[in-house]
Amino acid sequence: MPDRNERRGVLAGGNFLVDDVKVIDHWPEQDTLASILSQSSSNGGGPYNVLKDLAVLEPGIPLSAMCLLGDDAAGRWILDDCAQAGIDTSGVTVTSAAPTSYTDAMTVRDTGRRTFFHQRGANALLDVQHFDFTRTSARIFHLGYLMLLDKLDVVHPDRSTGAARLLAGARRHGLIATVDCVSVAHPDFRTIALAALREADVLFVNEFEAGQILGSRIRPDCDALRAAAIEIARLGDGARVVLHSPEGAASAGADGDTTVQGSVHMPPERIAGATGAGDAFAAGYLLGLHEELPEPERLHLAACTAAISLTDPTPSAGMQAASTCLTLADQYGLRSPSCQARPLP
Repeated sequence: MPDRNERRGVLAGGNFLVDDVKVIDHWPEQDTLASILSQSSSNGGGPYNVLKDLAVLEPGIPLSAMCLLGDDAAGRWILDDCAQAGIDTSGVTVTSAAPTSYTDAMTVRDTGRRTFFHQRGANALLDVQHFDFTRTSARIFHLGYLMLLDKLDVVHPDRSTGAARLLAGARRHGLIATVDCVSVAHPDFRTIALAALREADVLFVNEFEAGQILGSRIRPDCDALRAAAIEIARLGDGARVVLHSPEGAASAGADGDTTVQGSVHMPPERIAGATGAGDAFAAGYLLGLHEELPEPERLHLAACTAAISLTDPTPSAGMQAASTCLTLADQYGLRSPSCQARPLP
């Protein structure tokens, strides 16, 4: 088994689905009507989006998938789409027990705000046995989304979960284990997230998800993000917490080491939709992690990849090469330039 220094590539597992993205003229009150202005189908689900983004960000990095698809047209669409992007699907399992998962993503044209209607499908059946880490030489294993993987989210009597055991297994096989959550109210959100945190190398959360873990509302300014990231990291076992929001991001290790980063100040006329922006942020960070960039450079790249994803309403069609993404910071500037890491209280 190769060690981490000999490994190369990203293996992503978890939610793979088809996103049906519909751009609407406004968000309607209940029992009223909104007009659909355009619609398209695309990749959806955190790990799928991350792989599609990485395929464009840095061509040549080996990419592979492990997931559960239905034996249907949507499942075949995903397999064909991955093949076209150069993503290895030899670790994908196909089942007749459930349909391929899908999401209707409603994006308001003028604001870019989005709302999701999700069919869990085969993702609800994905479990530890669908993953075989002896078959991969990838350097990073990225799992997502916690709270949307029914089997892997089950809390066991020891307060562990299938997802936590999966992350621990990936690390035992020499992979760097990273994990992402989804923004949904869940009665066991804190327990599920902290179980994964204790077995991961990196946990990604946004300000809503951080609030679900900490039981408080998180302001989106950099100082508040930094404080929340530190507080969550202290609940883990050495993992780094990367907390992102539309305004900026903060990264904290269990030892209190922190980095903050303002987001790119994208002009409103360039924003077509925010679907997949969090996954684009994760893809940029994972590319930096894979290439062993310093933490500030990882967050800077992540901010730029998140920004460029806003230029298209689908999760990944707006993605460009990493070098192009980085030009956005110079072109449009960064939010929160005065937000600097300070000594721990």
